[in-house]
Amino acid sequence: MRERGPQDLVSACRSAGIADRRVLEAVAAVPRSSFVPPQLAGRAYVDAPLPLPHGQVTTQPSLVARMVEALSLSGTERVLEVGTGYGWQTALLARLGAEVWSVERFPDVAATARAHLVRLENVHVETGDGSEGLALRAPFDAILVSAAFPQVPEPLAEQLADGGRLVQPLGWGGAEQVALFGKVGGELLRRQDISAAHFVRLYGRHGFGE
Repeated sequence: MRERGPQDLVSACRSAGIADRRVLEAVAAVPRSSFVPPQLAGRAYVDAPLPLPHGQVTTQPSLVARMVEALSLSGTERVLEVGTGYGWQTALLARLGAEVWSVERFPDVAATARAHLVRLENVHVETGDGSEGLALRAPFDAILVSAAFPQVPEPLAEQLADGGRLVQPLGWGGAEQVALFGKVGGELLRRQDISAAHFVRLYGRHGFGE
């Protein structure tokens, strides 16, 4: 049986409708096997979520690609990521944007992500409440939220630059609609629904309470 590799994820992304050449090249170039728990490396190139500590899961790779594609990154953007996980999505964003700031809730998960991403000079992983964003690093040209809440948290809307894009799963956790927003004249506007999905909840001061 042939061993799976990055090209299997590229094929899955193409089948899911991803057409952005830069996104597909990033999926091919960033080895997902380096960003999952070691005992699950053999499943890294299956287009499926994988479990992480604290009841968290990775996002399905083709869905990651669809969310990243929706941000329409050109290579000049400052990006905020809410929910680092083990860093595969972060590494994709780092190849496609100019600078990535990522916020992870769990200190041990954040530490693992930092180790995975240590060679990328344009990535910064912070431990904290992702629902609050990173006001001291704002504004951001693009924001990607990898956890569910029924609306965009106010701090994230405020920290998005005018003309910027934000992608977030909207819902209560478990059955979401991933949506793309744009900011025009200081107002956040829902532009497009990207995909139905299942995400963990966004916890924090401007998300779900513990």
